[in-house]
Parts: sequence; C-alpha cells; structure tokens
Amino acid sequence: MKCPYCSYPESKVIDSRPTDEGERIRRRRECLQCGKRFTTYEIIETVPLMVVKKDKSREAFDRNKLLGGLLRACEKRPVSLEQLEEIVNEIENKLQNSLDREIPSSLIGTYAMEKLKEVDEVAYVRFASVYRQFRDINSFMEELSKIMESKK
Repeated sequence: MKCPYCSYPESKVIDSRPTDEGERIRRRRECLQCGKRFTTYEIIETVPLMVVKKDKSREAFDRNKLLGGLLRACEKRPVSLEQLEEIVNEIENKLQNSLDREIPSSLIGTYAMEKLKEVDEVAYVRFASVYRQFRDINSFMEELSKIMESKK
C-alpha cells in the first residue's frame, strides 16, 4: 500500500478490524520509510454476473428467477425447497467461480437440468420441456428415451 505522505510503496499493518457493518475491514498502517500512520479500508469487489439471453439481450443474474423456474418444474413433486435452494447455490457458485462475467442463459439451463436429473426425473423432464422448447411429441419422446437408456 503506497504511503499517502511520501509515496513509499511499502507499509506494515498495525491494527486490523471489521467496521460496524462488517462489510469492510479497517486497517491502520505505518509507512516503512517515513513512519507516518494512515488508515485504509478493504472491501469486497462485486462484479455482477450478466446473463446473455437467446435474443442477445443482457440482464443481471437473478437467483430468484432460477429458483422460480425450478419451483415450477418441481410443483407437486417430492422435492424440498432446501434441495432447490442448494441447487441454486451450487449453480451460482459455479458461475461466480468461472472467469466469464457474461454467461449464456443456455449454460444456466444446462446446469439446472443436470442437477434436476439427479434429484427428480419428472421435474427434469418438465424443466427440459420448457427450456428446450420441444416442438412436438417426437422431440419429447427422444428426451424420455435418453433417460430410459441411462437407467439401463
């Protein structure tokens, strides 16, 4: 950390504590050259995830929107809200840990389908039918055939 008095690039931390809100860390520092003390604040930098939709428009990632889609797919199914929240958390963490800040909506849908397939196959098929926009009964049957093949 550069000293605000002499511009020397190195300092040592004397004291470190969270602020009242707990969202920042206050650090007291001492310059290693001139010995003067100064205060710095450290905050977490948040860069929003942007979802690129099929029509190329962009919107901020909304975990509630994803949870809503999963809830609709799991309606009247033996899947708990806690399970769905865990799925959303896993997907959000995966997206946050990726280097991309712009994520195609198709990738989010794919992640959701993979997780639903592990939890409830009926919910998976419901979600896939909306997400993949099945045009006719044949495309729907192809997806069901894939599930049946994976069970063998």
